[in-house]
Amino acid sequence: MSEQVHPSKIVLGTIGYLVITFPLAYVWHLVLFEQTYMQLGYFSRDEPIIAFGFGAILLQGILLAFIYPYLCRGKSYVAGALTLALVMGSYHWTMHVLAAAAKHSIAPLTTWFALETTYLAIQFVLGGFLLALVYRRTSKLDRIQQE
Repeated sequence: MSEQVHPSKIVLGTIGYLVITFPLAYVWHLVLFEQTYMQLGYFSRDEPIIAFGFGAILLQGILLAFIYPYLCRGKSYVAGALTLALVMGSYHWTMHVLAAAAKHSIAPLTTWFALETTYLAIQFVLGGFLLALVYRRTSKLDRIQQE
């Protein structure tokens, strides 16, 4: 970990992740499948606090943009993207999907697992490819010009 992560990559990765994930999360949960989530018993507020969701995604973006080069060092574009999606997506799935099923009266669980697993797969695959693009290897000429 002797190589330092350039702050501009963290900023660009964070903004990209936010631009991809926030609209996806909003449309998925509050437009396309809102009624399904209500029937599942997942929503317990009359009105969701959108700012909290935005803040959570912003913080995820910062953390993922920082973690990516360490987690995926030396991997190809595709391997890096899929590694991030698998590792961080699986980690997030355990906290978000599995833990929610343990704590809340969500039914039917098969619908919950299918819907949220699909959503998180889309979120983290897109986020993984975005971060892989931000951190893609540059040519020797590009590196010289950046110095």
